Amino acid sequence: MRLHIPIRLRWSDLDAYAHVNNAEMLRILEEARIQAFWSLDAADESNGDGPSTAVLDVRPGAAALTLIAHQEMEYLLPIPYMRSPLDIELWIGRLGGASLQVSYEIYSPEGIEPRLLYGRASTTVVMVDAATGRPLRIGDREREAWAPYVEEPVAFTRR
Repeated sequence: MRLHIPIRLRWSDLDAYAHVNNAEMLRILEEARIQAFWSLDAADESNGDGPSTAVLDVRPGAAALTLIAHQEMEYLLPIPYMRSPLDIELWIGRLGGASLQVSYEIYSPEGIEPRLLYGRASTTVVMVDAATGRPLRIGDREREAWAPYVEEPVAFTRR
């Protein structure tokens, strides 16, 4: 099973070649990851917004941090500016002791044909104890929320 996270483009995401800049792609993936896994603020939790996978408390003062250990991106098509949000499909390619591999496929907006696959990506996220800086085991709450979204890691075609 995969999560579908809509991410709107900003005009400033484009570069001189009139497509989304590669550095901005990392921001887009970060935004999708935050929406998918970070818990909401108390004011937002009451309205039920956000996926059931959003269980990480990473607010200021939280006991855990999430650090990026590795990130890889395969670009398949340039992304032009569009007002409808991109459809970022993401899932967990590996769920380890203190880390997880987030897999992504970046698609054109839902409902717009033809459906285009713009790229694939993978991010290794490490859970870290905020006080000690040491790896922190992924807890039962997180494992339970994320287990339905574990499948094979993203398969890159260009190696």
